[in-house]
Amino acid sequence: MKLSVVTTVFYSESYLYQFHTRVLSALKGIIGGNTSFLDYEIIFVNDGSPDNSISILENIHKADQHVKIIELSRNFGHHQAIKAGLSAATGDWIFLIDCDLEEAPELLSEFWKMASSDTTIDVVYGIQKRRKGNWFEAFSGSVFYKLLNSLIHFDYPHDTLTARLMNRNYVNAVLQYPEKALEIWSIFLFAGFNQVGIPAEKLSKGSSTYTFTRKLRMAIETITATSNRPLYFIFLFGILIFLFSGFYLFYIIYTALFLDGVVQGWASTIASIWLVGGITFLLLGIIAIYLAKIFQEVKNRPVYIVKNRK
Repeated sequence: MKLSVVTTVFYSESYLYQFHTRVLSALKGIIGGNTSFLDYEIIFVNDGSPDNSISILENIHKADQHVKIIELSRNFGHHQAIKAGLSAATGDWIFLIDCDLEEAPELLSEFWKMASSDTTIDVVYGIQKRRKGNWFEAFSGSVFYKLLNSLIHFDYPHDTLTARLMNRNYVNAVLQYPEKALEIWSIFLFAGFNQVGIPAEKLSKGSSTYTFTRKLRMAIETITATSNRPLYFIFLFGILIFLFSGFYLFYIIYTALFLDGVVQGWASTIASIWLVGGITFLLLGIIAIYLAKIFQEVKNRPVYIVKNRK
């Protein structure tokens, strides 16, 4: 058997040497104690990193021929780079992990111990013991996962790590999903198979390329990529507005004909118009997001372009 390690690179120059050393140690520990593994590979996907990462990767490649470099033509995004790495992996088991050392490369040994103890396990993935970040990140993350699980038909695991060990059948299934609006964690979920999560520590390097705005955009992308229920909510909300408007219109007519009066409230009428107008734009925005995804799928553009392989 062959074991593949896949990682993506973006602003990672300060971690690459140490990451390679620690992954290599974990790999040799597994291969040395398991004669069924005859070979390994370490795949770095350079996702258009503007720092000195590519030069460092070339140095690592010269020193270790088991290292492969996939250089994308520009920055396509974390999920797209992951798919590029999984597509290039040739191992019977594939270990995916970020190279910023927030997730310990030594998790490979722990995950393999779990996977090898039960032949029915297809995937072992990490779950954060404690969500990193301040109270707002923890609170907003909890709210997001509760909202997401209320919108989809699957139980979306909370606070999962990138780190996961996957067998070849599972990875082949993941690669069958042709989405252009790619949300890889949803695909990991939808692919099915027997997946086991185990608690793991996630460190914090102090800074992140995931700003609040980017996290908010990703939350919207995740919800709209995994569920069409928001569209049904728009339909139900429209029914409620129609019923409320009908009852209010009946009240106005009844007041004018039988109570000989006129319903007062110019300010409340204007406020209601603004409220309904704002809600209308919000709902149209939700529809627009889904239309944008359809537009993206119809264009059928590649989710990544490989510039160079080594």
